[in-house]
Amino acid sequence: MIINVMDLVQLKAYARQYGAALALVWTASFLSIVLAPASVLGSLLALSTPIVVGWFLVRFRNDALDGHISFRRGYAFSCYTFFYASLLFAAVQFVYLRFFDHGAFMAMLGASIKTMEDVYRQEGAAALQAVEQMKQTIGMVGQLSPLQLTFVVMMDNLFIGALLSLPIALACRTKAYMPTNGQENHGQHEHAE
Repeated sequence: MIINVMDLVQLKAYARQYGAALALVWTASFLSIVLAPASVLGSLLALSTPIVVGWFLVRFRNDALDGHISFRRGYAFSCYTFFYASLLFAAVQFVYLRFFDHGAFMAMLGASIKTMEDVYRQEGAAALQAVEQMKQTIGMVGQLSPLQLTFVVMMDNLFIGALLSLPIALACRTKAYMPTNGQENHGQHEHAE
């Protein structure tokens, strides 16, 4: 198994470009969730991630590889796209949390838990216990510095990206066209005539 360096350079170049676009989608999602938590736009943008990356993979496959891509190359492209997007999004998220947030993110999480507590109160003791666990988790998240929180989110994005890359690469792979001997001979006869 020989690695073609030029193919890897090409793959990484496309992944950087599409990673920047994915980071923009994540940034819009994050800001929408934090600044307008009642809106579903942020959640829809976050949930669209596999579709967006799949579309990027299909564009890479069709534009750079003449419509043919193996599962392995598709998986590598998707992983690199998630990697570059995670790095850029981490930088944006750190700047936001460090300089612009002023507690809005934690307030949004607290309000979400309060809403869940009211709903789960009717479900019984087990549901309330789950809400208490979430409150403790949010309390621990609130003690993290912006850099620590950004690092945790970046690691989550990388892990989830590696997992999502499997079905994305599987769905978008195509095999190269290999003509059979009969078709090659037919083509040669047409050229001879």
